[in-house]
Amino acid sequence: MATVLKGVACLVAGGANGLGRATAQKLVQQGCRVVIADLPLSEGDKVASDLGEKCIFVPTDVSSEIDVKQAIETVVDRFGPLRVAVNTAGIVKIAKTLSDGGEVHPLHTFEEILKINLTGTFNVTRLAAEQMATNEPDEGGERGVIINTSSIHAYDGQSGKVAYSATKGAINSMTLPMARDLGQHGIRVNAIAPGMFLTPMLTKSRPEPSEQQKMAQIVPFPKRIGDPTEFAQLVQTIIENKMMNGEVIRIDGGVRMP
Repeated sequence: MATVLKGVACLVAGGANGLGRATAQKLVQQGCRVVIADLPLSEGDKVASDLGEKCIFVPTDVSSEIDVKQAIETVVDRFGPLRVAVNTAGIVKIAKTLSDGGEVHPLHTFEEILKINLTGTFNVTRLAAEQMATNEPDEGGERGVIINTSSIHAYDGQSGKVAYSATKGAINSMTLPMARDLGQHGIRVNAIAPGMFLTPMLTKSRPEPSEQQKMAQIVPFPKRIGDPTEFAQLVQTIIENKMMNGEVIRIDGGVRMP
């Protein structure tokens, strides 16, 4: 199937680590040309260098219109028409609405998480769609595909993750109307809702292998933490399957968070 994606120009927001890094690697392996858009102090430059001439890094704050436009312009200037945009940029910070000791959730923390996870996702989506709409359609009329990243926390939000869950629930709710908005332009929009995956976000909160193994035991099957390459494999499937549109796809081993 590599020939299907050979030469396709892609943007991977948040591609410096975790799910985004695995996605950038997968797309390059399939013959795509990829721009990684991530924070200036991220490992984006190293990742792009490791992936070779088919990948470049553009320092980007996904919530900045100027930054995202520059990243998209780089895709077009260096690699050709933008056909694929994958959003994986996101953060999580733990804070209860009201803590056990009576401390209220800081509003600035809530706003920060919304700015990156939700506003950033919408910002990349809208600007990628603007560029894709100028593409020549393929034989099926498609001009591009956008894949956003949700989470199982959109469905089973845990205590302390109210802001994170809110952003992921909003991404779910945006998916269908955005697909309907962009259908007339030949652009598909989907989202992936991953469960527990071995990423820096997870290892930061659960650094010990024993803790990770304990988490894995609540997954019905397979009883393990997901590998980022499995997320990337689903990204490839969504790109290649033209009938996948307006959908949020869970990839979590059947787990439902307690």
